Amino acid sequence: MMSTTWFESVIEAQRRAKKRLPGSVYSALIAGSEKGLTLADNLSAFEELRFAPRTAGHAPERQLGTTVLGRDVALPVLISPTGVQAVHPDGEVAVARAAAARGTSMGLSSFGSKPIEEVVAANPNTYFQIYWTGTRDDIRRRLDRARAAGAVGIILTLDWSFSHSRDWGSPRIPEKLTVKEMLRFSPEALTHPRWLLDYARTRRLPDLSVPNMAEPGTPIPTFFGAYGQWMQTPPPAWDDVRWLRAQWDGPFLLKGIIRVDEARRAVDAGVSAISVSNHGGNNLDGTPATIRALPSIADAVGDQVEVLLDGGIRRGSDVVKALALGARAVLIGRAYLWGLAANGQAGVENVLDVLRNGIDSTLLALGRRSVQDLSRDDVIVPAGFTAELGRVQGQEADGLTPQH
Repeated sequence: MMSTTWFESVIEAQRRAKKRLPGSVYSALIAGSEKGLTLADNLSAFEELRFAPRTAGHAPERQLGTTVLGRDVALPVLISPTGVQAVHPDGEVAVARAAAARGTSMGLSSFGSKPIEEVVAANPNTYFQIYWTGTRDDIRRRLDRARAAGAVGIILTLDWSFSHSRDWGSPRIPEKLTVKEMLRFSPEALTHPRWLLDYARTRRLPDLSVPNMAEPGTPIPTFFGAYGQWMQTPPPAWDDVRWLRAQWDGPFLLKGIIRVDEARRAVDAGVSAISVSNHGGNNLDGTPATIRALPSIADAVGDQVEVLLDGGIRRGSDVVKALALGARAVLIGRAYLWGLAANGQAGVENVLDVLRNGIDSTLLALGRRSVQDLSRDDVIVPAGFTAELGRVQGQEADGLTPQH
C-alpha cells in the first residue's frame, strides 16, 4: 500500500508545500523578478515542444544513468544550489542525503544554511557554488575550504543580478528572529503548525545565517550581510573567470550562460561545463526560457564542454526534451525545495523518483534504450521556438567565429 505522504507529481509537491509553509516563506520560493515573464516562459516553453513516439520495438528496460563532469549519476537530474533552505530544519543536509540515496550530485550554495563539511559528509558527490563576492583573497579562502572539505567541483554562478522589484511584492524576511519579529510573524506560523513543530523539535528557530561565507575567526554572517557584500563587489570580467578557473584544478561548471558568444567565452576561459540558465526567472525579466536558448548553444560548444540546463523542469518528460535538444543533464531548484518542504528528505527523494519515472516512461514511448540515444528526431520544435542570442547578422558578437 502506497504511503499517504507519497505524491505523484512535482505539482502535488508544490501544493503540499504551499499548504505546509507560512505564506511569506512559500512566496519566496515561487516568485520571479519584476512581472515574471521569464519565470512563466521557463515553464510554458516546454509545453510548445512535442514528441515523435514509436509504437513497436521498445526496449524492455531503459538506462537512465549518465556521466556529468566525469562522475557517474543514476539519472540525468542534479541538485542546483539554492540559498538558505529554511523550508525545513535539516535544509541542505536533507537534500544532500536524498540526492545520495538516489545516486545523483548535490550543488551547495555558498549562501546555504548548512556548512559544507556537513553537506559533503551527507553526499560525497557535492559541488560547491561560488558567487563573485569580496576580494580575490576572500574567494580563494572559500575555495580552499571547499577543497579541504572534499567538494568534487565548483559551480560559479553568474546569472544573478539585483532585482529591483516584483510585481506581486517581495515577502518581508527578517535578518534575525528577534522577539519583535517573532510577534509579527506569529500569525503566519501559528496557522501552519506542522512547519512550526518541525523547528520546535530541533529546539532552535529558523535563521538566515550562512556559515559558508564566514571568514576564519569572525562571526557567521547573515544572508543579508553576505548579500550586501555581494552587491558592493564589482562584477567579474572574463579575466576574473579565467583567474578563478586557474585556482581550481577539478571540475568547474559555469552557471548562467544564455548567449552563444558567451558560451564560447566560457570555453576560452577553460571551464569544464556550462549551464544554460536565467536563475529560474530571478535575473533580468524578459530573458527567453533556457530551453529556447539551449539548441544553439549546444550546437556551438557541445563538442567542447558539457552543456547542462536549468529552469522550468517539472516533469520527467521535460528532462527528456532538454536532453534531446543537447543537454547532458539538467539541474532542478524549486522542484526539490517543494519536496523538502512537503516531507523533508523523503520528499526530495519523492521528487527525484517522480522525475526518474517520467524519464523512463518517456524513453519507453520514444523507443529509446538509453538517455544517450535521445536526439532531436524525438522532439517536434515549432517554427520560431529557438532563441539564438549572441549572433549578429550571421557573425557572432565580439568578433568570434560564426557557426554554420
